[in-house]
Amino acid sequence: MDDRLVQYDNKMKKSLANLQEEFSGIRAGRANPHLLDKLRVSYYGTPTPIQQIANVNVPEPRMLQIQPWEGSMLKEIEKTILTSDLGLNPTNDGKVIRLVFPELTEERRKELAKDIKKKGEAAKVAVRNIRRDANDAFKKLGKKEDISEDEIKELEKNVQKLTDKYIADVDQAIEDKTKEILTV
Repeated sequence: MDDRLVQYDNKMKKSLANLQEEFSGIRAGRANPHLLDKLRVSYYGTPTPIQQIANVNVPEPRMLQIQPWEGSMLKEIEKTILTSDLGLNPTNDGKVIRLVFPELTEERRKELAKDIKKKGEAAKVAVRNIRRDANDAFKKLGKKEDISEDEIKELEKNVQKLTDKYIADVDQAIEDKTKEILTV
């Protein structure tokens, strides 16, 4: 791959990775430890990811179990989950916190599917903006460094191929996540 294309490929890759990270935070009616990735618990005054202060496992398909390494962190973790936007009620037995995921209603599944599409469209826009930036940079490069029009056209064609590849990847991610959400 041309060195001038590598940075744009990396940017598009990051857009796709960001979308997949957002998708991992969407609740599909089954327990997924990644739902807790964005939550930070105050651990001796430092905001710390739950996975760094507790064992998180999935004993049943619709339940997460969080077992802090220090018993004193139980209340702090519980408070963080309650104040988050997960919409889950933690149960605490003094040693572990359990999060039970309710079955999604048909209406909620459709809302989530719309949300997935919206996030996917935003990712596509980001990829297209990167293509536009690349094309602008190539035109400036042509004026500044005396690069032939054919070479610029070739660079633009290659950026378009990259764009098409990443748009297809985004479409696939949208389709996969939507299928996961709508599967009962």
